[in-house]
Amino acid sequence: MDSFEWLKGYTVGYGLHYVNFKLSSRPRSPKRSAHLYFDIMKNNGFPPTEDVEMLYGHFPEGFMWSTASASYQIEGAWRADGKGLSIWDKFAHTPEKISQDDNGDIACDSYNKIAEDINSLKTLRVRHYRFSVSWPRIMPDGTTRKINEAGLNYYHRLLDALLEANIKPQVTLYHWDLPQALQDVGGWENETIVERFRDYADVVFNSLGDKVKFWITINEPYIVALHGYGHGIFAPGINANPGTSPYIAGHNLLKAHAEAWHVYNDKYRTKQGGIIGITINSDWAEPRNPYKQEDVDAAMRVVQFMMGWFAHPVFNGDYSDLMKNIIRERSLAAGQPQSRLPEFTPAEVARIKGTHDYFGFNHYTTVLAFYVDFQNQEHYDADRGAAVISDRTWLESGSDWLKVNPMGFRKILKFIKDEYGNPPVFVTENGVSERGPVNLNDALRIHYYENYINHALKAYLLDGVDLRGYAAWSLMDNLEWTMGYDERFGLFYVNRSDSSLPRIPKKSVWHYASIINCNGFISPGEKSMELGSTCNFINKFLVGQTVRVQTLLSEISKANQQHNHKTSNGS
Repeated sequence: MDSFEWLKGYTVGYGLHYVNFKLSSRPRSPKRSAHLYFDIMKNNGFPPTEDVEMLYGHFPEGFMWSTASASYQIEGAWRADGKGLSIWDKFAHTPEKISQDDNGDIACDSYNKIAEDINSLKTLRVRHYRFSVSWPRIMPDGTTRKINEAGLNYYHRLLDALLEANIKPQVTLYHWDLPQALQDVGGWENETIVERFRDYADVVFNSLGDKVKFWITINEPYIVALHGYGHGIFAPGINANPGTSPYIAGHNLLKAHAEAWHVYNDKYRTKQGGIIGITINSDWAEPRNPYKQEDVDAAMRVVQFMMGWFAHPVFNGDYSDLMKNIIRERSLAAGQPQSRLPEFTPAEVARIKGTHDYFGFNHYTTVLAFYVDFQNQEHYDADRGAAVISDRTWLESGSDWLKVNPMGFRKILKFIKDEYGNPPVFVTENGVSERGPVNLNDALRIHYYENYINHALKAYLLDGVDLRGYAAWSLMDNLEWTMGYDERFGLFYVNRSDSSLPRIPKKSVWHYASIINCNGFISPGEKSMELGSTCNFINKFLVGQTVRVQTLLSEISKANQQHNHKTSNGS
């Protein structure tokens, strides 16, 4: 109980019970900590919580299991058959922009390896595949002045092969490889790009739409705007005006998305019968100190400035009041005549609001947020007034920014439900990286997928999230943007020391395939049921495939050693 605390007297209290020293009877009242300690004693420790216990159950019938890729990261053929230059072609050929000066000139050579990629998808047993179309491969200068039929033919061949294999395509119109010709006139900072993107979308829908029922307009506009036009660490590498350029780029990305959505809705939806939306990425943020209100507020700002920046306009027509008020107040305080965040006109609000058939969502990690006063600095991080770190107890990955915390996945899915009216959600990317020596027994990835997917199941079954699909990132190891080939997210290892670039399944392939085949997680008690028996039979078969994979380990190890020896000798 609270008592006389030496030199502090009665000014501090360490007790489990509060003592009212103002009353002569000195009554004792249990604090919340007393009840907690009682429960610990009663349970002789800490019983497993819902967050850490495995949930057995199944996703809804028709759940879309998928895996994902992006054009620049896998296609290669950077100047083949009339393709124009992209901003990533130029960026990657600029010294010291990409780790080890890697580039996507060849990448996984998917442009020439459709059959190999289809075989990988068959091995994985997915029934959907998310990939992106390269804008400069179809429209070399980004405009309708020239339509590159050879580029369109490549995507027709890919789509035909997918459909022949009973794999349904999920197609992204823009996954960051902007035609360099458009960047030369301002890129996403030039409002004319909205019309250019609408024209591009129209061409793609008209040519490929009969074979596609699932469209994504833009992948992660947050990364495009902030990393491309604010931090300058991604193509096109612009960082001159970090307080304005990201918001201008983001503004035009939103308007471009809306125009593409309306083109599909007005001209193609009835005859093609597909759905279309945007993919938004976001971390989940917890307060570094949950008992400190400024950290609690900082965590919410992190999510609102990341997810809400783009989701709020798509679902509500405009930026959130939180974001608008903060940026306006900070802009005026720094002497600006108006907010650095552009405003939508009433017509634009009406045009953007509701341009979604679903919520496309990419998620990888959780962060701990805390308040930071940046004073009058003018940039995105200063506007959100927060910095982020990770808990040192969370498992690390091959990426500095990605720590493993599956509980955050469930929480942010629940946040989407509560914040945006429980829309249909498709997880369009989720995965974990590795670096260093190749190990086909990728235990971390298996752990990651099992736990993240299980928390997605909890979001669906326990929280009522309308979850419709899940795509693992990525199908194969590929060019991981500025990290080159150092960081590997793939379910399949691509042996780059072999000129044929073979795709070799990691152990996570069989694990993910077993989850897909069971449409979730079967309990021990389900084994006698028909579904459980089917899953068990298939899973035993899949796990058995790892035997043939393990025989490749020594061969790969030798190839790596030879490659490293050549590299060390400068050849």
